Amino acid sequence: MKTTTIKTLAALTLGALVVTSCAKNNTSRATGWSINAKKGGFQYNVDFEEQETAPGLVFIEGGTFTKGQVQDDVMHDWNNTPTQQHVMSFYMDETEVTNLMYLEYLDWLRAVFPQDELRYRQIYQGALPDTLVWRNTLGYVEELTTNYLRHPAYAEYPVVGVNWLQAVQFAEWRTNRVNEFLLERESYVRKDVRYEAVDANSTFSTDAYLKRPETTYGGKIDSLDGNSTPLINSGKRGTMQRDTATVNVYAGVEKGLLLPSYRLPTETEWEYAALALVGDREYNTYRGKKKYPWSGEYTRSSERRSEGDQLANFKFGKGDYGGIAGWSDDGADITIQVKSYPPNDFGLYDMAGNVAEWVGDVYRPIIDDEFNDFNYYRGNIYYKSTIGEDGKAEIISQDLLVYDTLPNGRILLKKLPGDLNQVAIDEEETFLRQNFSESDNRNFRDGDRESTRRFRDRQNPNEAGGGTKKTETSMMYDAPVTAKVTVDQEGNVVRQIDKSAKRTTLITDEVRVYKGGSWKDRAYWLDPAQRRYLPQYIATDYIGFRCAMSRLGSKSRIKKTARHKRAR
Repeated sequence: MKTTTIKTLAALTLGALVVTSCAKNNTSRATGWSINAKKGGFQYNVDFEEQETAPGLVFIEGGTFTKGQVQDDVMHDWNNTPTQQHVMSFYMDETEVTNLMYLEYLDWLRAVFPQDELRYRQIYQGALPDTLVWRNTLGYVEELTTNYLRHPAYAEYPVVGVNWLQAVQFAEWRTNRVNEFLLERESYVRKDVRYEAVDANSTFSTDAYLKRPETTYGGKIDSLDGNSTPLINSGKRGTMQRDTATVNVYAGVEKGLLLPSYRLPTETEWEYAALALVGDREYNTYRGKKKYPWSGEYTRSSERRSEGDQLANFKFGKGDYGGIAGWSDDGADITIQVKSYPPNDFGLYDMAGNVAEWVGDVYRPIIDDEFNDFNYYRGNIYYKSTIGEDGKAEIISQDLLVYDTLPNGRILLKKLPGDLNQVAIDEEETFLRQNFSESDNRNFRDGDRESTRRFRDRQNPNEAGGGTKKTETSMMYDAPVTAKVTVDQEGNVVRQIDKSAKRTTLITDEVRVYKGGSWKDRAYWLDPAQRRYLPQYIATDYIGFRCAMSRLGSKSRIKKTARHKRAR
């Protein structure tokens, strides 16, 4: 009996300690009030530990590195002079986005936006990769134009023929699908809602859900069935009882459930991840400089079991896209299945070879580290939500489909129905600020007249919005006037291009950086420091992309501890 009594008391004591511990965690240090009390009051996720690693991504711990060219500059352009930069921790796709991944995107678009309705047809057409990029006037590769994207033989090959704008929209779509799945997994919405309740008028948007959750799924998220149960928000966490009423519960930012956006990596992030200096350290110093994403200065492996094998697929020389058939070949003449070569020290595959990759940055010859050496990125355009007459953020409806005609004639939808309607920020947000002064910062401190604070006001100070729309950066760089495709009053398609032979550059605010050597490039371009650029509407057979995601919270996933303990 005594033994039983002691065990019972011990169990009760332990239980009391657990309850006390929980109570302390759920008590505000500001007011002493209970957090997450059943009676009401402040609700917050006090149990959050760290950000979940999203599908397909690898964690990249941030740090400081020398960005830019540290090897001989054989091109003599010096467009990436060495600068010291610090990168915050982030996540990056383990591989390039493959044909299989992109086909899932196309399948969703075709299922949700019926192609037999003319108003939706351009949504799907605008997302299609340009398979004609494979054509060569003096080479036969016609089978690739018809098979590379869809045939199972190329399912795990990197998608190509995708321009920068399409890559950005894929990342936005991916964000919404992953967060939609997380809501279902955590029982905020009912099971399989992403298959059964979605159509052109009722899609899920992460931004819209966080701003106006009641509008999600076309406003059906709160609608009731015959038993007064929400049709969509009916998971065990989607509602709660308060007195006699059933109250909807949403996974807002404070819950910590929904992930940040998938996006294109910045140029600095991409270069840092490609170098993977984490595997080239000795205590607190670097042991050497890497010319390629793998350890070493050579394109072949030095490991005994694979000595002599190529570490990427690239063009060895004129007419040589893979070497002599056999063991000395790199195994590919065009692209190759992802993960065919060893990963770098961050666990990332194909950061050299296979395809070059779009990054987020607008191209400029000089990296302005004088102004910023922390998470450097050029290309910020700041927006804000459009507020309706009801004082709430507006949501894009099916009747507000706005398309954009690209200079090459392709038509692209700007936003899908169900997304937040956004506009550029104005003086309300910029007045007397020190950290930014306008919405479009792509040519900030670029040296041209438009970079001055009052440029637009001097152009036309009386026009609404503070002046005329920004002119092209071509004023400074002497780039061609952007091509235009329009339709005249008689319905004829008119294509306008700048025919001047005196243009000296392609640099405008619409050109984007791409990084890494491809199957079509010489070894020189495999160096992570190399950078090139193309207009954001151009697609090729040698440029693909991978996604990144910001890391929220701690820099490292491992708590810092003392490495050495002195003997006492």
